[in-house]
Amino acid sequence: MNKYSLLKIIPDKAYLRLMYFKHFKKMPSFRSPKTYNEKLQWLKLYDRNPIYTVMVDKIEAKRFVADKIGEEYIIPTLAVYDSAEDIDIEKLPNQFVLKCNHDSKSVRVCKDKKAFDFEEAKIFLEPRLKVNGYWYGREWPYRNVVPRIFAEKYMEDATVKELRDYKIYTFNGKAKFCMINTDRGTDTRADYFDESYNWMNFTWGYPHADVKPEKPVNYEKMFQLAENLAEGTATLRVDFYEVNGQVYFGELTFFDASGFDKIIPDSYDLKFGEWVNLPNKRG
Repeated sequence: MNKYSLLKIIPDKAYLRLMYFKHFKKMPSFRSPKTYNEKLQWLKLYDRNPIYTVMVDKIEAKRFVADKIGEEYIIPTLAVYDSAEDIDIEKLPNQFVLKCNHDSKSVRVCKDKKAFDFEEAKIFLEPRLKVNGYWYGREWPYRNVVPRIFAEKYMEDATVKELRDYKIYTFNGKAKFCMINTDRGTDTRADYFDESYNWMNFTWGYPHADVKPEKPVNYEKMFQLAENLAEGTATLRVDFYEVNGQVYFGELTFFDASGFDKIIPDSYDLKFGEWVNLPNKRG
């Protein structure tokens, strides 16, 4: 039995205590959690609504979101595959994106089929289908997601020459701030802005950009849409893109960085924790 198999026999609560201690050098409180990262661990254990599995599945989430806010915010899915070997590149357009539906890093972008290394993409994606994201951070919504690969329409904003990510953080259905990622995939940076686009001086996994990003055209609209999607949740991150003036849905995330990334200064970890009203236990 390897170390990964051994980790699987550790009960969720004990495992989360160990992982939290590994990252923060202190034990979390499950009886009276205070910080945001502590409360994320509590929510993993005790806030288990079956609809969350639909919401984190990148294929099924599109239907969920379309029903809530409209089909016009959905990036078209071109095809869905059970295996990398099922991908028929000849049936795809010249530009497209391949993703797995059950994690956040299994992505291959094709900007030109003639230059695209399709064999590398298949070799990269196929093993990901055998990985259950639940086990690393015990994010239980992922446990029952059926792993699949899907092809999606390629998107790029003509102004910033990238697909810029706008991650809206909600707390009990209220959108409070946005993380804007720049230089994704090369030297990722992150800056945070409140609902009035005032810059917030903290870091959370990535350094700040050298030049602060400009306010997107649809900033207020993204906050409104995020609140529609977050209804009934204790905390939810709702990701959007803005492409040539149009808002598109990205993904839904319940446990940012699995609740293991330090928020610096830690006063923000406490502040965000105060914004989360924990629901009744249903784990």
